[in-house]
Amino acid sequence: MAPMIAQEKIYTEEDYNNLPENVRAELIDGQLYYMSAPSRMHQKILMTLSKTIANYIDSKGGSCEVYPAPFAVKLFDNRDDTVEPDISVICDSDKLTERGCSGAPDWIVEIISPSTSSHDYIRKLNLYADAGVREYWIVNPIDKSIYVYYLKGDSFKTTAYTFQDKIKVNIYDDLWIDFNVLNL
Repeated sequence: MAPMIAQEKIYTEEDYNNLPENVRAELIDGQLYYMSAPSRMHQKILMTLSKTIANYIDSKGGSCEVYPAPFAVKLFDNRDDTVEPDISVICDSDKLTERGCSGAPDWIVEIISPSTSSHDYIRKLNLYADAGVREYWIVNPIDKSIYVYYLKGDSFKTTAYTFQDKIKVNIYDDLWIDFNVLNL
């Protein structure tokens, strides 16, 4: 007789939705990934980028909306995966629900911490590509790098930058974010 192996609990969207309000977590492939409070630098980057993006959209009279974390994004209709990107830019208002976003945002920015780096660089990168996120930025405040992933066909094209660079936002024709002047 084969030994019994304990089965890991598979969590569902219902489990995720029943988490206490003060608990931040993401549901990916049936597993809950709890998130700790972000650092001050993380929050500074989050606020600076959110404001820069929102000001650009407002100046153009654009219809896209910017949502900083915590903001729930259910990436697929047929899967329970729900994430909380640091910044979500959604250009299709039909994707917005009372709970957050249902479907892939057009642009996601994740600001990593040492404890989440593999989560953002590997697990979420693949998840976002599968979901059809058009653009994904990973901002690393520790080594002052930004990786820009832009969806071309069914895979991401990648370009690496630093906090000294002016970066083109691929989903817009004329938005550049100059990290050098953001004073991060």
